[in-house]
Parts: sequence; C-alpha cells; structure tokens
Amino acid sequence: MRIVVALGGNALQRRGEPMTVDGQRSNVAVACKSLAPVAEEHELVVSHGNGPQVGLLALQAAAYDEASAYPFDILGAQTEGMIGYLIEQELGNLLPAEKPLATILTMTQVDAEDPAFANPTKFVGPVYDEPTAHRLANERGWRVAPDGPYWRRVVPSPMPQRIVETRVVRLLLTSGAVVVCAGGGGVPVIRNESGQLQGVEAVVDKDLATAVLAESLEADALLLLTDVPAVLRGYGTPQAEPISRATPAALRQERFPADSMGPKVDAVCRFVEVTGDLAAIGALADATLILAGKAGTVVTPGGDYGGSHDLKPPR
Repeated sequence: MRIVVALGGNALQRRGEPMTVDGQRSNVAVACKSLAPVAEEHELVVSHGNGPQVGLLALQAAAYDEASAYPFDILGAQTEGMIGYLIEQELGNLLPAEKPLATILTMTQVDAEDPAFANPTKFVGPVYDEPTAHRLANERGWRVAPDGPYWRRVVPSPMPQRIVETRVVRLLLTSGAVVVCAGGGGVPVIRNESGQLQGVEAVVDKDLATAVLAESLEADALLLLTDVPAVLRGYGTPQAEPISRATPAALRQERFPADSMGPKVDAVCRFVEVTGDLAAIGALADATLILAGKAGTVVTPGGDYGGSHDLKPPR
C-alpha cells in the first residue's frame, strides 16, 4: 500500500521538554521505531510538524538586527532540512541498508487572495506580556494576539492548494524510497503577478497540507500520528470518550478545538471524502495497530473498517 504519515509536532517535541538537539533526536528515534515496520511493508511518505523548531529559529534570528531577521518561509525551509535529516538518519539505522531514503524540500502553493492573509490566527514563537508584545509589534511590523494569559505573534495560515514537488515525490516512491517531505506544511509560496513562485510570511497547517499531498499521490491511507491515542467525543467534559470508527459526516458533526484537533479532523475527513480511502488519527506508538484497525480513530466512507485486509492491495 501507499501510506502517507504525518508526525505531530508534539510527538517529536514533547510538551515541556527543553529544545535541545539530543532531546529532539531521542524523540525522532522513538518515532522511527514505530515507522520502520510500516516502511518495510509499504510505500511510505512522512511529513512532520515544526512549530517548536520554527519558534526556536525565530528566537535565534531575533537576536540579530532587523535587517538580518529571516522570514517564515526561510525558517520553514530550515526546519524541513533539520528534521528531515534526523528522520532519515534514525529511520535509516533501522531499515535494511539497501532501502533508500530522501528528504525533499517542499513548497506548498497557497492563494495570494486567501482571506487568512487579512486575518492572521496562527500562533508562532514565544509568549510575551502585553506591553512587550505591543512594543515588538510596533518595532517589527508583527501582528500579535492574546494566547491565554499571554500574548504571542500571529501569522496567516492559508489553505494549501497543491504541493509543488508532488511529481518528484511520486518518482522517488516508485523507485522504492521512503520520502520525508511537506515538513511543517511545506514552505508557503504564491504565484506573484509575474507568474513566479514567491515565499510568503505564513504557516500552512501541516495536517491539511499532508492531506492534499496524500490525495495527489493517490495514497491508500493517511495517518495523522500525534501524542493522543484517539479523537475524543465531548472533549473537555466529564463525558469524554474515544471515537474508534467514524464516517466523515459523523465526525464533522462533533466539535473539536480549532487550534489542535480541529485541523486534524478536517484533514482526515477531506481525504476520505475526496478519495474514498482510509484515514486515521492516533498515537505515534500505535502506527501498525491503527493500520490493523485495532487502535486510533479510523475514518472510512462507511465507518466500518475492520482491518488492513480491507485496504487496496500493494501497487
């Protein structure tokens, strides 16, 4: 089968952990132990979150003068290489030596007229008190917004339209490679008035971008792996319970936090609605169990998935 997996940022950078290279490598190694059995049996594409890493690089860039500050498309490209390198190395150490791996620096095209550019909502970088946030906004041309008791920078999060390097990813898959791409949703780009690709100051949602990629690759399954075992019905209430099977229509009737589970649910529902194939959300450690229909929240057109035997045969 052709399987596309998105690794959540919280699966690679545990909540509350310091942002050290050793810590990130350790978390990536754990992730790769779950991915290796999938890579041995199937065609595999891996995307990943990059929120904590982009925030760290933005902090480092802020230590320099304003002329030296790097825009978010450049920071996104840096994290794609950094995290891709770690995944390639750790996964390569677990797979047969002859199994090729490749990290692709990926651009995600968005619409220059997307309403998100006029209404930035994606939190990035560190937290500030209100006076500091407004001072930085004035000095650097940022937009800031309250995030709980703190204030943070917000940037646009436009909808992904297409992954520019899809043809390259497809070629690599047909040659037998495991491909790491679309990290952090990919580097956001638009077509400018001259028809040329141009980076923009934005962050594309990683799960929605991965769903677009999976659709264009005609994947048999889309797995969004994170730090929770399943989607919860009644999240935040005493009656909360895991959802093990669902149709897109049923899942869309539930309510989920817009800044966490909401985009994941949108992504899996979109993939199933467009392709008629399987998508799932679950814990990173349960990757093979999710494919077997024994863990996670599995979404299919009929909501009745019973195991990997129901999926299409390998290509």
